[in-house]
Amino acid sequence: MSMEIARKFKLSAEPVSCERYGNGHINDTYLVCCADAHRYILQRMNRTAFPNIEGLMGNIQSVTEYLAKDDPDGRHTLHLVHTLDDRVWYTDESGEAWRIYEFVERSVCFERIEDPKDFYQSAIAFGGFQRQLSGFPAHTLYEVIPGFHDTIIRYAQLRHAYLTDPLKRAESAARELELAWARENGAGVLVEGLRSGALPTRVTHNDTKLNNVLFDEAMRQPLCIIDLDTVMPGAIAFDFGDSIRFGATTAAEDEPDLDKVHFSIDLFRAYARGFLKACGKAMDEREVRSLADGARLMTLECGIRFLADYLLGDVYFHIAYPEHNLIRCRTQLKLVVEMEAQKQQMIDILLQEWKVAIN
Repeated sequence: MSMEIARKFKLSAEPVSCERYGNGHINDTYLVCCADAHRYILQRMNRTAFPNIEGLMGNIQSVTEYLAKDDPDGRHTLHLVHTLDDRVWYTDESGEAWRIYEFVERSVCFERIEDPKDFYQSAIAFGGFQRQLSGFPAHTLYEVIPGFHDTIIRYAQLRHAYLTDPLKRAESAARELELAWARENGAGVLVEGLRSGALPTRVTHNDTKLNNVLFDEAMRQPLCIIDLDTVMPGAIAFDFGDSIRFGATTAAEDEPDLDKVHFSIDLFRAYARGFLKACGKAMDEREVRSLADGARLMTLECGIRFLADYLLGDVYFHIAYPEHNLIRCRTQLKLVVEMEAQKQQMIDILLQEWKVAIN
């Protein structure tokens, strides 16, 4: 069926193969090879995760066309392929939605940080994404997942999970709940800053993991940002903070031994240097300072989401064992506590790196 779907798009030649590709969990992804050796990425979009395909694809089309208009190197952004009737997605007879991107040749992505230089380079990539889109009218984008980084809403969801407690798990998470409730006051500082206008509304990626950066396979330099499904309006601190949560740590997200879990100020510095080198000139001091809040609040938000899911019976995040989400919550809260102890140092680093970047 996927081969027939591929034929609905304006490809360079007849498709000769269409095979499963990658390890994504949301969309179904295929590598399409054509008779002239041209390659494409075909995806069936997950309508459950993204019910408004028109809004999602409108965002992606607007952003990728904006990124491409002044960049002659086709590998520096994703490029959508149009359907035979000149749309950017195709709906099949069963209602499934499909899209095709040009394949980014001679590229590679990394699932984990193998070298601190990779983390720095990912900062250059995501900072560059922000710089390139600093003039884009972010308010015109559709909010694909409403309230995704509204930490006030996330706390309301945690409270609902706690009061419902269908599996009677709250007692086993008493310590984690105590840590979470102690941090509820002030958790909405970023969304409140956006609403008041104290922080500018930016184009945000909202999934700034290392594996969403394509690198040149020979030079190991960043080429472009991928997985644009969650591109939305938001605060730049959302993206910066999510990267720090993921990368500036000494252990895996689900490490059960908390003695191994620490916030790395050295990795924070490396990422801040790359990020601000790439986009610092597009930021003012208040926004730069907000990046420290982003690191702490994105980590806290992820922790309380894991905790709420644990209380509700693991209905959202995939788990490998019954306590998996509770273990994940514990690592995030451990990082939050250490970030709080080093907040001033984080701000000092951000301001130092920003001043270097703008001078």
